[in-house]
Amino acid sequence: MSAALFGLASPFAAGCSDAGGEGGERAGSSGDALVRETLAGPGAQDIAWQECGTTYKGECATIRVPVDWDHPEGETFELAIGRVKALEPQNRIGVLLVNPGGPGASGIDRYTIGRRITDDSLLRKRFDIVTWDPRGVARSHPVQCDKELLGQAPSTYPKTQQEYKNLLAYNTKLGADCRARTGPLFDHVDTVSTVRDLDAIRAALGEETISFLGWSYGTQVGQQYAELFPQRVRAMTIDSNMDHSNFSAYEYMRSATEDFEESFYAFADWCDRTPACSLHGQDVVQVWDTLHRRAAAGKLIDPQTGKPLDDESLRGNLFSPMYDPARWFTLADRLASLQSGVRSARAVTESEELEENSYQAIWCEDWSWRVGGFHELDSYRRSLAANYPHTKLSRFWSDITACLGWPAKIVNRQHRLSIHGTPTILIVTGRHDVATPHSWNTAVADQIDDSVFLAYDGVGHGQYFHSPCVRDHIETYLTTLKTPAPNTHCPAVWPTTPASTLASEPNDSPRRPVHTP
Repeated sequence: MSAALFGLASPFAAGCSDAGGEGGERAGSSGDALVRETLAGPGAQDIAWQECGTTYKGECATIRVPVDWDHPEGETFELAIGRVKALEPQNRIGVLLVNPGGPGASGIDRYTIGRRITDDSLLRKRFDIVTWDPRGVARSHPVQCDKELLGQAPSTYPKTQQEYKNLLAYNTKLGADCRARTGPLFDHVDTVSTVRDLDAIRAALGEETISFLGWSYGTQVGQQYAELFPQRVRAMTIDSNMDHSNFSAYEYMRSATEDFEESFYAFADWCDRTPACSLHGQDVVQVWDTLHRRAAAGKLIDPQTGKPLDDESLRGNLFSPMYDPARWFTLADRLASLQSGVRSARAVTESEELEENSYQAIWCEDWSWRVGGFHELDSYRRSLAANYPHTKLSRFWSDITACLGWPAKIVNRQHRLSIHGTPTILIVTGRHDVATPHSWNTAVADQIDDSVFLAYDGVGHGQYFHSPCVRDHIETYLTTLKTPAPNTHCPAVWPTTPASTLASEPNDSPRRPVHTP
């Protein structure tokens, strides 16, 4: 997408659209007047807050926003928002909007009904923390698809031309089903529409500016909000960044697989120096490679289920704990259990309901992958397996294959950021991050002139939750606007004792990974 479309002279210009390429591109801004006209009322007093949650008491409400922001006079739907008020109202700075990522994660579940930002946080004391379920997600008109059809998904790793054709045909059929069951919103769940919803929330709250904290896919929401509404940003922290300027399907996968491989090496090194690790004293790399060969040959039996575990599912067992090293004790238990054939008390399984399919719907309106066919896709897989011999392939391979044949228009194509007129933006990254690789974060920093880069020297995703040092820098910046010094690094934090209960990934039907901490 051209910088001109996002570099509007005013962040409050009227919305516009430009058709071009596959499905066209959409950009523009929803001025304050337009936003207020499409809401139920003109200001904060019109939001009907009600108590929600059981363990924690937050407030929930809805506002009405257009299904299609390019036609705000048309159909609307209710967007769910949540709030927890500042614990120190006398020291209240303002509103902090938080987005957990995904795409498809519920902000209300995590930050209103749940408390991922804990009460001892400076952010809880000084801000009203406001979040929302983005359009197409949870309480905000979720993208709904036939559960049985979702359960019929073919492998995202086609091994033949026919399997490739079957995958594309399935994606087309599934997308048509989701559109029929969801209605017009299905074609308007892209990130630009979510960004406009975010500004509608700001207007409804009666706030001139907001502070923003986003993780993972939530960083893309923040980045594009800063493009469209730079004058509405008081402060912004984006932690574990998506790079929406990445046009190459192969490079996307290469960088993701590289951080997967390096995260695995970090796990093996940690186990070697941690006596409490179940595989301590063994060659962890060799243990893993042996298990992977057995799984690929159909000879690895999962002692938890008594069924064979294939290599794709096995990599899923390895991949998810790389989001958070606190799960490494359970991962080691899991691998030791597979090695010995004996059930592990901690390596439990969990089940999953499959009705909502917001991730695929949102993702495939934001990303255009030009894959020339089965042989090109297969060459990616073979090249990655050769370059990263232990982990082979990031599970985010499905970010590409899920969109091949998907019937929705791509309305928010990849583009380089064009951000002007914001305060300094704080960018946070980890040394190795399987969900948003380090190289994506450096690419984003290169695209935002007025930014400060904070590096965490450990492994994981969503560094605010892994490092007290990172958390202190983020909270200091958001409350005082004081940024860390250039080239600031926070030391790695490694787990020393096992957590009491941690669940492994499902073993029979690995779900699509998500860009969320």
